[in-house]
Amino acid sequence: MSDSRDRRSARAVPSRREPMRRAREPKASVGEVAYLPVVTVNDTGAFLDWGQPSDLLLPYGEQRFRPSVGKRVLVRIYEDQQGRPVASQKLERFVADEAEGLSAGDEVTLVVAEQTDLGLKAVVNHRFWGLLYRDDLTRPLRRGQRLTGYVKRWRDDGRLDLSLLPPGEARLDVVGETVLKALRESGGYLPLGDKSDAAEIKTRLGVSKNAFKQAIGRLYKRQLITLEPTGIRLVPGASAGD
Repeated sequence: MSDSRDRRSARAVPSRREPMRRAREPKASVGEVAYLPVVTVNDTGAFLDWGQPSDLLLPYGEQRFRPSVGKRVLVRIYEDQQGRPVASQKLERFVADEAEGLSAGDEVTLVVAEQTDLGLKAVVNHRFWGLLYRDDLTRPLRRGQRLTGYVKRWRDDGRLDLSLLPPGEARLDVVGETVLKALRESGGYLPLGDKSDAAEIKTRLGVSKNAFKQAIGRLYKRQLITLEPTGIRLVPGASAGD
């Protein structure tokens, strides 16, 4: 009886030699730019995990450098002449410098590509290049990160300047929520005000001094904060819905 139980227990325990099932990436699709991990490299090229049942081929002819297993690469997914999905690191073939069909204030999908002297270059709606200026960054971003952004300006040369904050009143509402959150986390007081240094405001809250001043003015009018000589204070019991 004991031997029978032991044999059943042994069959129930997976072999240590069995390969572990790989956790797959969130799904990417044909027509998208994505930051994908390399899972295999062979004579055909590199194979990427794109969240589908079969790994995605990055042919040698579409590579900018020879990626190694475990590294991530920023690629555009497209269909080859046989209709098979493949990847390319040569984004300039698919992403245009000059945008079309967009206007200032439009909400867009961004994929962070690379750092420049001015800020971060990003792919807009998987189709166009745009720039997030360093002064407009409200939080640290990483290469390959996908997030929602907004068209700040469509320049005369057709290129896009981008923002992480919505335009107009909605932008000030977002900044106001950031200020309220920081106040709550700091016990109801922040040593920031109209005369605070712009770099200090940017470091503490991730927003420009101008946006901060406009936001606290709105919060003050809504009686959510009080203004003091050395900072701002949260009104006890006040909430953003007031």
